[in-house]
Amino acid sequence: MFRRVLIANRGEIAVRVIRACREMGINTIAVYSTADQECLHASLADESICIGPPPPQESYLLIPSIIAAAEICDAQAIHPGYGFLSENAKFAGICRDCNIQFIGPSPEAIAMSGDKAACRQKVRAAGVPVVPGSDTIIKDAQEALQVAKTIGFPLLVKAAAGGGGKGMRLAHNDVALKNALSLASAEAQAAFGDGGVYLEKFVEHARHVEFQILADHHGRVLTLGERECSIQRRHQKLIEETPSMALNSSLRHKMSKAAIRAARAIGYSNAGTAEFLLASDGQFYFIEFNARIQVEHPVTEAVTGLDLVKEQIRIASGEPLGYSSVTPTGCAIEARIYAEDPEANFAPCPGVVGRCHLPGGPGLRVDTHLFSGYTVPRYYDSLLAKVIAWGRDRNEAINRLAGALDEVATEGVKSTARLCARIIRGDRFRRGDLGPDLIGEYVPKAKPDSVRP
Repeated sequence: MFRRVLIANRGEIAVRVIRACREMGINTIAVYSTADQECLHASLADESICIGPPPPQESYLLIPSIIAAAEICDAQAIHPGYGFLSENAKFAGICRDCNIQFIGPSPEAIAMSGDKAACRQKVRAAGVPVVPGSDTIIKDAQEALQVAKTIGFPLLVKAAAGGGGKGMRLAHNDVALKNALSLASAEAQAAFGDGGVYLEKFVEHARHVEFQILADHHGRVLTLGERECSIQRRHQKLIEETPSMALNSSLRHKMSKAAIRAARAIGYSNAGTAEFLLASDGQFYFIEFNARIQVEHPVTEAVTGLDLVKEQIRIASGEPLGYSSVTPTGCAIEARIYAEDPEANFAPCPGVVGRCHLPGGPGLRVDTHLFSGYTVPRYYDSLLAKVIAWGRDRNEAINRLAGALDEVATEGVKSTARLCARIIRGDRFRRGDLGPDLIGEYVPKAKPDSVRP
């Protein structure tokens, strides 16, 4: 087992990893930009080191600075969290070359999952249904228009690298497609250092269902159940739950087997997620494999009793999974609290948090780096906290989470807490009638293409 782990991330996920390491007796090293000097992760770690100025390209995305920090602090392993360098094959490869264990999949598996067009081909060859789309990265607008003629509109332009909804645009015609290509490519380049994009048929009225994978280095690959992630804004998830009301036992079994086939097809190890679109007729399609821990992993932890970050660390250290199956219990729902204004199309709201209150109680969990006096920077993702409620059944989880969200206070900074509370109290959510259009009933100004899974 590792003695010292560096966390190449910030905010709530860095705090989450630090706490898991602490419970395992592992010393932690935090890295931070000058904008994050007062951030909670920098003070909770056993050691912390500044790696550059606020822009991510000069700090959290700057591989030489992170590797240097790891070597200076004698870190045996690096946990990348999610976002930033978590799905960067080059970074994972450099870690390996420097004899630093990357807590995640191999560089080869990251490269395969990151090249989403190539990954789709590999997974399709393994017998997993995929959404129709381009077979390779799109070179230019002319090639994109040719693909559009073959599969038809509407189309999604998607970043080949990274995830989290960044580098994604919806196009309904030729003109919109040309604009979407340039916008998605520029956003992907800024977020992931890779401007490659591909095309995918937009499956209307589909639900977004993903399966959590754990795979060790001894040939065992497991799924830990699904998560329903259909409620989104700006291509990013807002509310997630497990189990999904859209799945019966037969469909769950089929999708779970498909997720395992997808993981094996790309030679995956560690924690990852196979993502699917579920059409209204019950047909499902693989869309991508996320080679990292997910923001919404706590809902899976709530129903399984597992600590997925600890499992990541154990797998990376070479330990086998100590079980062959997991039986989830109850229902868990997560609401993401972003520093955004829902009434202004979810515009970010950086600023200083005054009075701050976060909920607690039976069946509740809050993952956050928030505190009174914290300055929400403008340089990074605006996620402030995740509130997770577990219940013996879905109704209990809904009531528990709604009450908890009512308690959230972030004075001086607008957030999505009240919006999430209204959504989960609504009749459609309670019925399980989820879809990309649901959020529009609560935020009329939301752009139509900002709510697609």
